[in-house]
Amino acid sequence: MESDALASLEERILRAVEVVGQLRAENEALRKQLESDASDRESASAAIAGLRSENERLTEELDSLRDERKQVRTRIEKLLGQMDLLTE
Repeated sequence: MESDALASLEERILRAVEVVGQLRAENEALRKQLESDASDRESASAAIAGLRSENERLTEELDSLRDERKQVRTRIEKLLGQMDLLTE
């Protein structure tokens, strides 16, 4: 009877050791994945910041080009008006 109880205890301890080993391995894998995900998140954040900056620059450039187009249109309309005066 005692040997069966001892064998049963030994078996449970061995299973517990296996489970603890598996849990440690899983924990380590999850830590590595977490570090990788954090690194990916930082890279994505840096990329987003760069894209926002580029978007702002392009928006400013677009506004500038629109203003320039408006000035050119105004000058051309003025020149056309002066040409009309010459043909009258």
